[in-house]
Amino acid sequence: MTTLHKGRYSADVGADGKVLFLIGMRFNQLHKPWKWLPVFIAMPRMLIELQKNRELGLVGKPRTYLSGRTVLVWQYWESFEKLAAYSRSQESAHLPAW
Repeated sequence: MTTLHKGRYSADVGADGKVLFLIGMRFNQLHKPWKWLPVFIAMPRMLIELQKNRELGLVGKPRTYLSGRTVLVWQYWESFEKLAAYSRSQESAHLPAW
């Protein structure tokens, strides 16, 4: 049986300093949209904000993977510091969604 590791994990930054950030969600209870819809709606807003404002640190275009009830988005960032700064910024779309 697979072991489930709860919590957040990170890895060492590569030689170029770029960071791969994976974020996703799984629709466990499709019949309860009030639980998953706010998260599902928040992600496109954040991605649009990041693509319009390149100095926030997003590199390239985010990729999205859909499989059944799972959505996964992977993003490359200039540095872990820029990723952390965006996630904690009061002015960004991320903090209210978090």
